[in-house]
Amino acid sequence: MPITTESYTSAPNGKIPNSRFPLLVHRNAVPGGGAEAIKTRFRENGWSNNWDYPGVYEYAHFHSTTHECLGCARGWMEFNLSVGDGGWTKVRIEAGDVIVMPAGVSHEMIGQSEDIHMCGGYPDGRDWDDIQEEFLSNEDYKRACKRIMMLPIPARDPATGKAMPEWHGAPSSVDGGWNDWRHALDKRE
Repeated sequence: MPITTESYTSAPNGKIPNSRFPLLVHRNAVPGGGAEAIKTRFRENGWSNNWDYPGVYEYAHFHSTTHECLGCARGWMEFNLSVGDGGWTKVRIEAGDVIVMPAGVSHEMIGQSEDIHMCGGYPDGRDWDDIQEEFLSNEDYKRACKRIMMLPIPARDPATGKAMPEWHGAPSSVDGGWNDWRHALDKRE
């Protein structure tokens, strides 16, 4: 079964920055899953600082210091993601699926199988932070947005090894409606 890719766009929402880059879900990226197979794929494609755990956090959070990839090694998991038309979207992944999450996109685990096992990684082994919208001051939000905007596009997609054409083809911040975001940010200063 070949890899199929779903793409989800987002825009700033409250104090969730989201991203001009689409969130990608690669279905059947690592056929059959398996923690070692997924982490090996991530490392081969330059996404390290790997972890594996029975799920992900059960509260909405985003990262401002790095993009993230999440691979389902075993079982299934349902995410709540801050993508879509100004709200949240539920996405279910199963063993072998990989999510490529741009920095700024909030996510949380909202359902899972009893045997869920997830693996994660970060481009070039970057360290991650853990930000929750409800605890952000305006100044913290501004700093997080600046960190996100300075992050480079990773050299390769963690699942496919390709040069991430979906991100290279994303609209610039000016073309993508992010001028509204910049104006909102400027008003908070």
